[in-house]
Amino acid sequence: MAEFSPTSTTARKTRRWSIKDKRPWMLSSSGPLTEELQCSICLDVFTDPVSTPCGHNFCKTCLNKCWDNSWTCNCPYCKETFKHRPDLKINTTLRELVDHYKKKSPEKKPEVLCDVCKERKLKALKSCLVCQSSYCETHLEPHLRVAGLKKHKLINPVRNLKDYICQKHERPLELFCRDDQTIVCLFCTEGLHKNHNTVSIEEESEEKKTQLIKTQKDTQQMIQDRIKKIQDIKHSAKVRKINTEKEKAARVELFTDLIRSIERCQTELLEMMEEQQKAAEKQEEELIEELKQEITELKMRNTELEQLSHTEDLLHLLQIYSSLYSSRNTRNWSEISVKTDESLETLRRALTQLQDTLQEKLTQTVSTDLKRMQQYEVDVTLDPDMAHPQLILSDDGKQVRHGDISQKLPDNPERFDHCVFVLGKEGFSSGRFYFEVQVKGKTEWTLGVAIEFINRKGQIALSPSNGFWTVWLRNGNEYLACDDPPVSLCLSMKPQRVGVFVDYEEGLVSFYDVESSSHIYSFTGQSFTGKLNPIFSPCFNNKGKNSTPMIITSVKYNKLIYSPNMKYT
Repeated sequence: MAEFSPTSTTARKTRRWSIKDKRPWMLSSSGPLTEELQCSICLDVFTDPVSTPCGHNFCKTCLNKCWDNSWTCNCPYCKETFKHRPDLKINTTLRELVDHYKKKSPEKKPEVLCDVCKERKLKALKSCLVCQSSYCETHLEPHLRVAGLKKHKLINPVRNLKDYICQKHERPLELFCRDDQTIVCLFCTEGLHKNHNTVSIEEESEEKKTQLIKTQKDTQQMIQDRIKKIQDIKHSAKVRKINTEKEKAARVELFTDLIRSIERCQTELLEMMEEQQKAAEKQEEELIEELKQEITELKMRNTELEQLSHTEDLLHLLQIYSSLYSSRNTRNWSEISVKTDESLETLRRALTQLQDTLQEKLTQTVSTDLKRMQQYEVDVTLDPDMAHPQLILSDDGKQVRHGDISQKLPDNPERFDHCVFVLGKEGFSSGRFYFEVQVKGKTEWTLGVAIEFINRKGQIALSPSNGFWTVWLRNGNEYLACDDPPVSLCLSMKPQRVGVFVDYEEGLVSFYDVESSSHIYSFTGQSFTGKLNPIFSPCFNNKGKNSTPMIITSVKYNKLIYSPNMKYT
């Protein structure tokens, strides 16, 4: 839609020529100027045109209604938002142009001429359905004066008089049959339309006009509602973008701190290894020096012993023997070793310390994420009309367990008949939502979300391609994400309470161990269509080994009470 602004081409033309000039370019009702004089809200020629600060033009009433029904003031054409509601002034130049256009381009209606006039035919004033002729003011006079003609049906002049005559009875079509929604003559009401609800055309027309006015108002309201919806969506998108930027900034700061911690630990580790290496080298040098000294002393002693062993001076031998024999003992070097694994042990300790630091940081990150996600907590209630007949639900719809024996229940199309599943009543088709489920004491369970219109009869394959995003436990310690293909999970701790978070627009389904604030698994990059419902399976009872129920919990209510006297409702 073209706009009119003081800087537009049309505006420059307006200043160049006076509005009062009868230029051809201003008189064409089919030229491009017609569109430039249309309001983009009501799609009609401007009435009291006003201009927004961004330069676009609208009817004053249309724009005020648009802003009255909105939280913010923005341009309906380019969507620019204004901090304060502009003080609207009539665009006098544009109004003069519109008025001149309306005068020069009135709505053309085909003229109906008098059928009686001989030479110069005058414009008809009325048409007679009985005479099937149109009359000017002069020739209409007998119909207003003669008693017989006064009974004729006169209508506003029309050219297609045959369309107002019943082709079967050749009588005026002056009645409307509401049963068959068709126009009929008086004779028709004695035949096919006998005993039908018929009213005069005038009465039906007035009612139809009233309905049209109401429909028009409803349509205008629908337009305004949709304009407001667009504004709400844009506002939500703007808020979402701001929140996302804040979250990104927080994540960047968090991981920056984490990187700094890693770098600091790495520096400390290298310094420790360097110090350890220097200490080891110093110890080795000292040991080598001591060994060399002892070797020198031993060589000297050996020489003396050799000389003494050949002496013939027995008295001298006996005198110095005890001193030589009792000379200082050397170190027992068999007990001395260089511990080459000290650096390795130091490395192990440093790596363990680094791992503990990283784990602490990651736990803090997941804990922060979990707290943020818990803000989107929703109230989930199990739907008894969808539950497998062997499942037993609590009265409040918050607990479910397997009951071994099938109950006599209606076989609804929505009810699972083979797999022991139950869906939550609540479905979500946009935004984010979060809920928590206690699985403490169970050896098997399945939990997640599913598309509302999934297959519920017969064997079911759990996978995103079939509309399921779930995680399960089997045999007490075997965890699996039912992805395409399935992913085995290695969890350091057995989850007692599982949190499920969904971001519909982002295509994200995440599972968390609430107690340890640790991440279990995430389905990312998914594409959802329709509502997503929470899905639960406590699995089979297994002779009492898996009899504990699954319990939908509240984030604020951690101490849950299990009632063994649950019954199906």
